[in-house]
Amino acid sequence: MSTPPSLPPTRWEQAGPEAARGFGRKFAELVASGQDVDGEARLADTLLPRGGRVLDVGAGMGRVTAALSARGHTVVGLEPDLALVEQARSTYPGIDVLHSDVLGLDDELLGERPAEFDLVVVVGNVMVFLAEGTERRVLSLLRSRLAPGGRVLLGFHLVGAPAHARSYPAEEFVAEVEACGLRVDARFGSYELHPANEEYAVWVLSADDAAAPSTELGRAFRD
Repeated sequence: MSTPPSLPPTRWEQAGPEAARGFGRKFAELVASGQDVDGEARLADTLLPRGGRVLDVGAGMGRVTAALSARGHTVVGLEPDLALVEQARSTYPGIDVLHSDVLGLDDELLGERPAEFDLVVVVGNVMVFLAEGTERRVLSLLRSRLAPGGRVLLGFHLVGAPAHARSYPAEEFVAEVEACGLRVDARFGSYELHPANEEYAVWVLSADDAAAPSTELGRAFRD
């Protein structure tokens, strides 16, 4: 696993291995029963050019990576939980999922894969399971990996988040987004584009090219 030095444990790690097992079982059962698990991927597909480059952060058991790969995109998944990486590779043979924390993402890890992406997907409450105090580091890193015109599709619970997840008020999130050289292009209440609400938020972000200091901060994570 690619792990950056001196990081506190993520909230996902603090939840313990049973959280991963429960998450994996839930989606394995949904996939096996033929349930629709592609809602995030359908929206992501509309934000991409044909044959786009995608970074799936917190890929879990691989459903978004697999769905976008099947639609002809080049998708790199990142997942820090080894049990979920193994489940993803078993459920969807051939998908590209790397065992890494998002803050372990660098050019060495990517190798011959794309270094910049047309879309970064951060769904499934990934942002509220990060290590405490790393949200701005993650947002800056993601901004530094956007290709020109690239966007971020991101979603998390505002209330009713799973156990061990943080509370991340919308106004605090937006302030941190803007501090990291990103801007909010749109906010919705679901991946089916329902109106914004106070329970769940889906965000479309892009690089704010006027935010020079934040751009430099993001670049620092590339160097």
